[in-house]
Parts: sequence; C-alpha cells; structure tokens
Amino acid sequence: MDQVEAPAEQAHQVPESIDVLQIMQAIPHRYPFLLIDKMVEIKAGESAIGVKNVTVNEPFFQGHFPARPVMPGVLIVEAMAQTAATLVVLTLGKAFEGKLVYFMTIEGAKFRRPVGPGDQLRIHVVKERSRANVWRFKGIAKVDDVSVAEATFSAMIMG
Repeated sequence: MDQVEAPAEQAHQVPESIDVLQIMQAIPHRYPFLLIDKMVEIKAGESAIGVKNVTVNEPFFQGHFPARPVMPGVLIVEAMAQTAATLVVLTLGKAFEGKLVYFMTIEGAKFRRPVGPGDQLRIHVVKERSRANVWRFKGIAKVDDVSVAEATFSAMIMG
C-alpha cells in the first residue's frame, strides 16, 4: 500500500452542514440504502455529525421486528460509514464525488440500546488517521445525547 499522505485537506471551502441532496452528490448510495438525511458540524479532514431521522416507514422494520421495530445494528454502523465517506469526499473535493468507499475493518462494535421509530440518530465520526486512500474513523451513534452504538472502522476510496 502506498504510504503517501492524503492530499492537503481543505484546499477548497467545505460547508459546516449539508442536506441530503448534497450527500447524494458526494456518495453513490440511494434509497433505501442511503442512511443519513443531513450532516452538521462538519470540520474538513477531522469530524462531522450525520443525522438520521428514523421513521416507522423504514423498509427494514417490516421484518426487524414487526411487533417491536428495531433498527439493525449493522445499518447503524453503515450510517457511520456513510457519514465518514461523505466527510472524506467533502474534504478531498469534487474529483472524489461518487467514488466507492469500501469497508476494510470494523472493530470494537458495541450496541448499547435499541433504536426505533421516532428516534433521531446523531452519528459522530472522528478521523483517527488517513494515509493515501485509506481512512480510519471512530464512530459513536447517539439518541437524545445517549450513546446507542459505537465502532472503529477503516475504509478505502476506490476510483
């Protein structure tokens, strides 16, 4: 793997918050697999918070579980990854829009309480390091400022 540092971060202006249309410009995910609605408190090359408004209409609730809807933990981790991927694209600029970002590792995943309809997930991601096209993040998902899930993960940007 190439050990070259990532390009200079924030050579362009990065907004402090973005909406779902801007997220869809940055990453290729679409309904029903786009799992963040907006991002706030964006600090290029450092951190961001993704926001997911969890509704009873989510397709996964039909089978997980009909009597007691629970958002699957793996989808919470995926929402962390989408938040991180969007942060990376915003940091690196337009040349990286729509690129695929693949998980390389997921470590220390912990699920502290169920997430269901009516919850608003606030997905805090913080970059731990980046080298070339590989980025590592710590993610913590919260509902009402209480941690519901966390994980450390790394991903590779592919052209």
